[in-house]
Amino acid sequence: MRESRRGPLKSAVPSNVVSPVRRCSRTACGRPAVATLTYVYADSTAVLGPLATYAEPHCYDLCAEHSERLTAPRGWEVVRLADASGPARPSGDDLEALANAVREAARPQECAAEGGGSRRTDPMEVARRGHLRVLRSPES
Repeated sequence: MRESRRGPLKSAVPSNVVSPVRRCSRTACGRPAVATLTYVYADSTAVLGPLATYAEPHCYDLCAEHSERLTAPRGWEVVRLADASGPARPSGDDLEALANAVREAARPQECAAEGGGSRRTDPMEVARRGHLRVLRSPES
């Protein structure tokens, strides 16, 4: 490292260690990024969504303050995608589909027994659907 009148010259890359926290892309803002901004020039649209999985060269990471105050150029549209940062909860349709699948698996498969193509070797097995099996209770 060379010396200058102000002290040692610093390298363009401060160190080999990179911070795991992505920072806001706005100049002089060091706050952590919470959203990613992408421009779709063909549609004159600015898309602001949840923080992308990894940094893209033509996307901008923004902190909470800058993402709230975002404005687009005149004639452009801003699309704000919903933040799905919370844990996904099953909907009523998901629970109903799961209950229907369990009921279907619990029904005895009469068609397979009539055709003589039954491959069951376990006397405890009542029904089968894919890789799931319904077993008879040991007490009965």
